[in-house]
Amino acid sequence: MKYVLVIGDGMADNPVSELGGKTPLEYADTSGIDALARKSLIGSVKTCPEGLPPGSDTGILSILGADPNVCYTGRSPLEAAATGIKLKSGDVSYRCNMIALEDSDLPFSEKKILSHSGGSVEGEQSLELIKDLFAHPDFSALAEKAHMTVYPAPSFRHIAVQGSADIKGIKLHPPHDHLGEVIGAYLPSGCENAAVLLSLMELAHKVLDKHPINEKRRAESKLPANGIWFWAEGTGVELESFYEKFGKKGAVISAVPLCHGIANLSGLDVIMVDGATGEIDTNLEGKVNACIDALDSDYDFAAVHVEAPDECTHNGDLKGKLQSIEWLDSRVLTPLTKALDERAFDYRLLFVSDHKTLTSTRGHDGDPVPFMIYDSRYDTGAGLLYTEIDGQKGPYLEKGTDLMPKLFEL
Repeated sequence: MKYVLVIGDGMADNPVSELGGKTPLEYADTSGIDALARKSLIGSVKTCPEGLPPGSDTGILSILGADPNVCYTGRSPLEAAATGIKLKSGDVSYRCNMIALEDSDLPFSEKKILSHSGGSVEGEQSLELIKDLFAHPDFSALAEKAHMTVYPAPSFRHIAVQGSADIKGIKLHPPHDHLGEVIGAYLPSGCENAAVLLSLMELAHKVLDKHPINEKRRAESKLPANGIWFWAEGTGVELESFYEKFGKKGAVISAVPLCHGIANLSGLDVIMVDGATGEIDTNLEGKVNACIDALDSDYDFAAVHVEAPDECTHNGDLKGKLQSIEWLDSRVLTPLTKALDERAFDYRLLFVSDHKTLTSTRGHDGDPVPFMIYDSRYDTGAGLLYTEIDGQKGPYLEKGTDLMPKLFEL
């Protein structure tokens, strides 16, 4: 028996007025998923525990069987683990996003954040910007005083580590939850160290705003990556072994550091795919082929994570969200199940959204999401579709950690 997990990040949603009151999952053309769903177990699950931030960190932890109430210290340490960053005692890790702030003469705190990803800044440009920032004499001196080190990544998602940092009481906010809003109410607050982070963010904007890369981006009608944003703070974390818990050798296929970090900490192998970007232009065929190759070898379990629905929603791109869902149908699940059927081995497939990402707010939501478990050995005859409303007609799982045991029939 082989086991497959496919996560469509943030594809679940609430009804959207522009879609005639349907959700994107209801509206999108997903004939392949529909055919599978009618034979599957359809239900709903609470992936993000109450009291913790709704997001891919808590959602994917729970889907892979790790209880966020026990192991979650913040998102950034999970991403830090993806690159082998070792957090010492007293170290705090932060996500350091490249962001886009509005072009205006307003004071820093009165500006609006337009993009949590620096206008989807390209990897090489993001690397050059963050390296130039931390090499700037004024910023370098301030970062050194703050005991701050940056670990650049070829995307908008950098990691910053601050030594000997006290974050008790600190309040940091996910930038993707406040797009189009004035940033003043969401700037670091709550403790003395928050003022240190704020001073770094203010200076970063001054340094980056007129950087040649950002002037070039403006000339190309792109948003500038003219700021940084600290969030997702946390200290070191340990996770239980996936193999010891479930007895399955597994691999994770994703473009985003969060998934790589959770995999590393859980003892799951990470399979990298050329052209996997975490955006809508990602190499879906490469991900599917990597999944099939893994299952053809000695892996019992393979997980494929697709970030595009979430990113499109954060960017206010409803058309892109629909396209990414339809590609999950035509370019992921349909060719994946076809290839597995041709191999004539039994398999079970879990298809799920890690959380809702709402078109109405462009932010995350922690309400239950639908899940689908397809078993190649039999037809449930349920006749339901993979939608939010049909998910409510099936069994309800109170915890995302119930999904892996259900997939593995434990």
